[in-house]
Amino acid sequence: MVKSYLRYEPAASFGIIVSLDSNITYDSSGKHLLAPALDKVGVWNVRQGVCTKTLAPSAALSRGPSLAVTSIASSSSSSLIASGYADGSIRIWDWEKGTCETTLNGHKGATTTLRFNKIGSLLASGSKDNDIILWDVVGESGLFRLRGHRDQVTDLVFLDSGKKLVSTSKDKFLRVWDLETQHCMQIISGHHSEIWSIDIDPDERYLVTGSADPELRFYTVKANDDVNNKDSSTQNKWDVLKLFGEIQRQSKDRVSTVRFNNSGNLLACQVAGKTVEIFRVLVEAESKRKAKRRINRKKEKKSSKATPEVTENGVTNVEFDEGSSFGVTVPDVFKLLQTVRASKKICSISFCPVTPKNLMATLALSLNNNLIETYSIDTSSTTKTIAIELQGHRSDVRSVTLSSDNTLLMSTSHSAVKIWNPSTGSCLRTIDSGYGLCSLFIPGNKFAVVGTKGGTLEIIDIRSGTCVEVVEAHGGSVQSIAEIPDGSGFVTGSTDHDVKFWEYQTTQKPGQDSKHLTVSHVRNMKLNDDVLVVAVSPDSKYIAVALLDCTVKVFFLDSLKFFLTLYGHKLPVLCMDISSDGDLIVSGSADKNLKIWGLDFGDCHKSIFAHADSVMAVKFVRHTHYMFSVGKDRLVKYWDADKFELLLTLEGHHAEVWCLSISNRGDFIVTGSHDRSIRRWDRTEEPFFIEEEKEKRLEEMFESDLDNALENRYAPKEELPEEGAVALAGKKTQETLTATDSIIESLDIAEAELKRFAEYEEDKAGAKVGEFRPNILMLGLSASDYVLRSISKVHTNDLEQTLLALPFSDALKLFSYLKDWSLNPDKVELVCRVATVLLQLHHNQLIATPAARPILTPLRDLLHKRVKECKDTIGFNLAAMDHLKQLMVLKSDALFRDAKTKLQQIRLQHSKRIEARADTKEERKKKKKQKQSNDGHVWS
Repeated sequence: MVKSYLRYEPAASFGIIVSLDSNITYDSSGKHLLAPALDKVGVWNVRQGVCTKTLAPSAALSRGPSLAVTSIASSSSSSLIASGYADGSIRIWDWEKGTCETTLNGHKGATTTLRFNKIGSLLASGSKDNDIILWDVVGESGLFRLRGHRDQVTDLVFLDSGKKLVSTSKDKFLRVWDLETQHCMQIISGHHSEIWSIDIDPDERYLVTGSADPELRFYTVKANDDVNNKDSSTQNKWDVLKLFGEIQRQSKDRVSTVRFNNSGNLLACQVAGKTVEIFRVLVEAESKRKAKRRINRKKEKKSSKATPEVTENGVTNVEFDEGSSFGVTVPDVFKLLQTVRASKKICSISFCPVTPKNLMATLALSLNNNLIETYSIDTSSTTKTIAIELQGHRSDVRSVTLSSDNTLLMSTSHSAVKIWNPSTGSCLRTIDSGYGLCSLFIPGNKFAVVGTKGGTLEIIDIRSGTCVEVVEAHGGSVQSIAEIPDGSGFVTGSTDHDVKFWEYQTTQKPGQDSKHLTVSHVRNMKLNDDVLVVAVSPDSKYIAVALLDCTVKVFFLDSLKFFLTLYGHKLPVLCMDISSDGDLIVSGSADKNLKIWGLDFGDCHKSIFAHADSVMAVKFVRHTHYMFSVGKDRLVKYWDADKFELLLTLEGHHAEVWCLSISNRGDFIVTGSHDRSIRRWDRTEEPFFIEEEKEKRLEEMFESDLDNALENRYAPKEELPEEGAVALAGKKTQETLTATDSIIESLDIAEAELKRFAEYEEDKAGAKVGEFRPNILMLGLSASDYVLRSISKVHTNDLEQTLLALPFSDALKLFSYLKDWSLNPDKVELVCRVATVLLQLHHNQLIATPAARPILTPLRDLLHKRVKECKDTIGFNLAAMDHLKQLMVLKSDALFRDAKTKLQQIRLQHSKRIEARADTKEERKKKKKQKQSNDGHVWS
C-alpha cells in the first residue's frame, strides 16, 4: 500500500499595507487608494483606514510562485484598474466587483509602467524588455508592440486625445509615437542620465520629465494646428515637443515620480529619498504678468544707464509683448510652493483626483516601512491627515507564536509586538516593545513573554495590550525561548553563553486589586559559547542547546548533567525541534542542511540538503514525524522524517522566511518573513503521493525551461532601427501552445467524422445499413460547430500566437469552415480576425496554392457583406439610443449628463439606506451572540 499524505495550501496572507516594488494610485472617485501588497492589490478606504477588498489572482490561474505587483494604473472614467506583474503579465480588474476581467500576456520582462488613456479604452504598458505594448481594453487584446528604446521603459503618457504616446526610458531618450501610423515621430535627447518619470498637465500645455539630473525639464506641446504652420522649417515640421526650459530641484537625489494633480495647478516631484517638492503652476495671465514685471525690471536697470528715449521705446515693446507668450520662462509658470518631508524613504506618490474644499490637493505617499500617509496641501502649509499603519509591522517579522487554543497569533518585530486573529488576519492589539527575537504564550493565553535583542524579557498582558514588566534577563540578546512541558516555566538561551531557567509567579502591586504575572530566575547553566537555540523534550527528560561552535549539546533537564554532543554541521545550527514522542531531534543550519538525529544514542539518521540558503526554522507536526522547515530561499518545505523524503514545497513569500509556527492539531501553519507578510497555510482534505509530487516538480522544471529554450537563449539579438519598429503584441506561452494543439486535434476529429459520414451515405445508397452513430467526443455537435467551439475557447489576446503555430495544411482546413461560421452573426468578428491573421501569415503560400482559390474567392465577397451588416446593426442601435437620449432631454429641464449623475446619486442613497438597515439587524444579532459567547472567551 502506497502511503498518502494530506496537502497544505496557501490560505491567507496579512500584515502587508504597501509593498516596495510598485506605485500606489487613487481610484476615479478619490475615496479608495489602490496599494500593492506583494502579489495582491489592496483597496483601502482612505478615511476609515480599512482594506475593503483584496484583488488576488485565483490559485487556478496563477501556476508556480506568486509574482509581485510591479505597477498599478486606474482608469479615470470607470472602475477598471490594471496591475502589472514581475513576469510581464497584466491583469485588468473591476475593483468594485473585485473580479479579474482579463489577463494580458505580451511582455518578456517585468512591467514597469501602465497608463490608461482619458476615456479608458486603451492601455499602454512599458517593461524591462524595452518594449511598449498598446492594449485594447474593451476587446481584451493586444493591438501592437512599439520597439525602439535601448533600455527599460520607465514611464508613458498619452497626448492629443490618445492619438500620440510619449515614452521615457533609462536610455536617456524621450520618444514620441504616432499611434495611428504606428511609428516614432520624434526622438528627444538632452538628458545626461536615465529619465525616470514623465507627466503632462490636464490641458496638455506642458510636459515635464524627471531624471537624476539636478533639474526638471519642461517641454511645450505643439497643437495640431501649429504643425501645419508655414513658418516652421521642414526639419521641425512634425516635432510635437519643444524644449521650454529647466528648473533647479532642491534635492540631490534622483527623481522618482513627477505628477500633476487633476486640476493642473500643482506639480509634485518625488525624489528617491524622504522629500516631495510641490510646485505651483500659475495660470497663463499670471505667468505673463510675472514675465512682464521681470522684463520691465531688466529694462529699468538698463535704462538707468541709457537715455530716456530708449526707455520709452522699451516700454512700448513690453506692451506689445503682453499679448503673446513671448518672454515667459519656466520660473514664471512653475513656482516652488512647499516641500513635504516624510519620516522614511518614499516609494511612490498619488494625487487624490477629487480636491477637497478649502485645500489645494490631497497627496498620498507610500513609504518603504509598510506605511501609507496622506497629506493635505494648502497654499501656506502641508499637514499629515491620515496614516495607515496598524495592519502591519514596520520591519521584518522575526518570530510568530500561536496560543495553545490556536485562536491568537503573536508576531514580533524591531519595535512592536502584534496580536492577530490567525483565521481572519485582523490585527487585535499592537504593543510597543524592544527588538523581539523570540516569543511565547504563557499557559492560559492571558500573558506572553518576548525575548529581545537587548537581553530583556518583556511580559505582555494580552487583554489590555500593555507591557506589564521588563525583566533584565541576559547580558546578550535573548536568542531562544523554550517552554517547559509541565507549564511551570520556560528556558531562555542567550549570546552571553547562559541558559537560564524561569518560573511563573503572580504578584499584586500595593493599591491595586488585580494580580499580574511575573517571572523569577530559578537556575542557570553556563556554557562555553554563544547559545543560539534551546529545545526541551516533551517528556521533560532532556534539554538540547545549539552553540555557535556548530554543535548541539544535550543535557538531562533535572540534573543538567551532560548526555550527548551532536557533531556534523559545518556552520552554526540556527533552529531545532524535538518530536512529540521524544525519539527524534531535527536541526537546521546555516550550511543549508537538515540533520535528523536519534535522541537515544545521538546518531545521525540522515543529513538532507534542504534549502538553497540557510535553514531558519524547523518544527515537527505534533504527534507525528512530519516536519516543516523554512529558509532564506523564500520556501516552506514539508518533510517526512521517517522516510527522509520531501513531501511538498510551498511557494509564496517574496523574501527570506525567518520564522514558523504550527497549530496543535497540525491543521495550519503560520510563517513570518523579511517581506513583512505573515502567511497562513491550511491542511486540505486532498491526499497526494510522493511519486506524483516528484513527477509534478520535474514537469514544472521542464515547463519553466521552455521559455528560455536553447534557440532563444543563444539567438543573436536583432538590431532595431533608430526610428523604432512595430511587432505583434502577444507572446508564445504554454497556454497558446496548448490552444494550438486543441485546434489541430479538433480539426483531425472533425475531418475523420466527415469522412465516416460520407462513407455511411455511400453504403446507405447501396444497401440497408444501421443508424449512423456520431463520435461521442464531438459532444453531439456538427463538425463545423465542434471546430468553432475549440477556436472560441482561445482567449482573444492569445489568438494571434495560437494561429502562428498552426501548420499551413491545418490553416487551409480552417479556411474551409469560415464560410459556415460567418453565417452566425455573433461570430463575424472572430471569423474576420482568424481570416486576416491567417492571410497575413500564409500570404505567399496561399498565392502559390491553386487548391486555396476556390475556398478564398467566395470568402472575399461574403465577409465584406457580413461585416457591413454588423456595422449597419450597430449604427442603427446607436442612432436609436441617441434618439432616446434626445427624447429624455426634451422631457427634462436638466442636461442629459446631469440627469444621469442625479439618477446614480439617488440609486446610491437608496442602496446605502438598505445597507444601513441590514447592518443594524446584523449588529443586533452579533451583540446577542457576543453576550452568549463572552463567558468562555480569552478576552472575558
